[in-house]
Amino acid sequence: MSYQADAGTIMLDAVMIRICETDLVPSRASLLDDIQGKFSKLKEICRSLADLRDALKNEKSRMQISGKTGIHMDYLILLRREIEGYFPKPAPLRSFDWLPAETVSALEKQGLKNTASIFDAFGSEAKKTEFMNMSDLDRDSVESVFRLADLTRIQWVSPVVARMLAEAGCPDPKAVADADPETLCADLSQINAGGRFFNGTIGLRDIKRLVQAASYVH
Repeated sequence: MSYQADAGTIMLDAVMIRICETDLVPSRASLLDDIQGKFSKLKEICRSLADLRDALKNEKSRMQISGKTGIHMDYLILLRREIEGYFPKPAPLRSFDWLPAETVSALEKQGLKNTASIFDAFGSEAKKTEFMNMSDLDRDSVESVFRLADLTRIQWVSPVVARMLAEAGCPDPKAVADADPETLCADLSQINAGGRFFNGTIGLRDIKRLVQAASYVH
């Protein structure tokens, strides 16, 4: 299991279904326009999500795809933005600024400087034990950092949101995917009471999107 999804194993039909099932923001709602017809054309060129990412990676390649399929460039640009969101970028360890300095130092000494390297390093019990034997960190510290890294694999989950989810009793993506959106929304709102983490309200619609996004993390 890796930090990001294995795009080579995700077929285009699965991508189309995910888009159809997603509560798209208004600016991307046009992705649903004749989506079956467009993906039928894309499947003549691309087999997997990895192929699609590669085909849409720059303007030159998008122009080639547009010419071969007749799909408008604007649609391909929106499609690229949508699918790139399926691959959250690793967050720097330093962005978890509430972690004890000694924890951060111990991790960085072992070359673990972002959530991807942490997730890969602690991906099994044997790896966690090996790291603890090489550092001064105890199991609670290692488990806590791993949970945060694991949660940031969910689309839209920043380090702060990962911290809130962990406090809400969701230690991993599966727990988020299995959560009742209304209950999770209420719990997160309570955790953020008084603007503890950010100003503003937490919307149920956004939490529903979050729960769904978590269901795609394996």
